Amino acid sequence: MREIATNRFGLLEVEESKIVHFPKGIPAFEEEHEFVIVPYEEESPYFFLQSAQRAELAFLLTEPFVFFSDYTVEIDDATVNELEIKNNENVEIYTILTIPNGSVRYMTANLLAPIIINTENMQAKQIVMDKSNYKTKHRLFPEGGNK
Repeated sequence: MREIATNRFGLLEVEESKIVHFPKGIPAFEEEHEFVIVPYEEESPYFFLQSAQRAELAFLLTEPFVFFSDYTVEIDDATVNELEIKNNENVEIYTILTIPNGSVRYMTANLLAPIIINTENMQAKQIVMDKSNYKTKHRLFPEGGNK
């Protein structure tokens, strides 16, 4: 077990096997290599990607298919090799969420750059799908929604 200090959750005790490793970090946070995924609450579609090194650093995530059922992710061969993906069933995909001005109603998902995790070895990478029509800010709750 490892203790991870967080601003949001206090001290977390996490099994080493649950720590997600980003060998090259995350864009703009290249020095951050270890994170843990913390559910927002039970049965919630939201999660936090909490840094194991910096208590103040956490990203809000979701599994994009919950909100975008037709979302497709193409993982290139280099990423498959880098993360040592042998079976698609061991791949989890998340997108980073942004809450502009603290308004959940206008929350967006970065569908252009999903986070790919190989749950077999807990290796991860944020990829950028250059040849897609996705953007960095897709609304979770389109206009006229009740959220």
